[in-house]
Amino acid sequence: MASDLKELVREKYANAARRVSDGAGCCSDRAARCCDPITSNLYDIADASDVPDTALQASLGCGNPTALAELKPGETVLDLGSGGGIDVLLSARRVGPTGIAYGLDMTDEMLALAEDNRRKSGLGNVRFLKGEIEHVPLPADSVDVIISNCVINLSSDKDRVLKEAFRVLRPGGRLAVSDVVVEGDLPAALRKNMELWIGCAAGALSDVDYTDKLRRAGFAGVEIEVTREYCIDDARAFLAAEGVDADTMAQAVDGRIVSAFVRAVKPL
Repeated sequence: MASDLKELVREKYANAARRVSDGAGCCSDRAARCCDPITSNLYDIADASDVPDTALQASLGCGNPTALAELKPGETVLDLGSGGGIDVLLSARRVGPTGIAYGLDMTDEMLALAEDNRRKSGLGNVRFLKGEIEHVPLPADSVDVIISNCVINLSSDKDRVLKEAFRVLRPGGRLAVSDVVVEGDLPAALRKNMELWIGCAAGALSDVDYTDKLRRAGFAGVEIEVTREYCIDDARAFLAAEGVDADTMAQAVDGRIVSAFVRAVKPL
């Protein structure tokens, strides 16, 4: 299942990158309906004006981790699953020319789009890397801050992802990610639907499981702050887009799926 899921994720994001490159935007067909409501209205005017339009159009996240991560000049930042590069570019501006922002993605099409956005931005402190978030191609203790935007929930091996994040962070380094989190339980049918998994919902951890996994990976100071809650109407929109009985399933997920900002620290 893990390899099948990874290929589905890769295909989805490759298609999203192609749509943006072709001028169609990310939400132009059924495959990208997770753009609404989860990925809508995440960046304010100031942030949006700091990046190329194609970076904003390619955003498939569920939050704005760079606005909440409290980045400092000179820091080294790594974005897990960087997509079209919007959070990497915003991070690069915050850490300034003495810092560096890495973006890691496994999809060739997204990496090509991100490189194009980097050139358009004129930023010299941005590096995009090809790889998987379960196997980060950076040495241990090399990063000050790890961000991610609605990507960790897409992995079938979240324990490995969090262990890798812990490995590459320097002692005292921070994990500051936006992700979809479940409060309570989701119906089994929703969990088993792989299209919904790559659409942000069914692969999400519960808040308790997320906290437990972070602590088992070695992190301390774990905090989960809800930034957006999805109601029945939100659930109906994205369930119907995937061909699921929205009226039945929306009642089961009402208020249980949220976007959250997840913070943790690698102890000194």
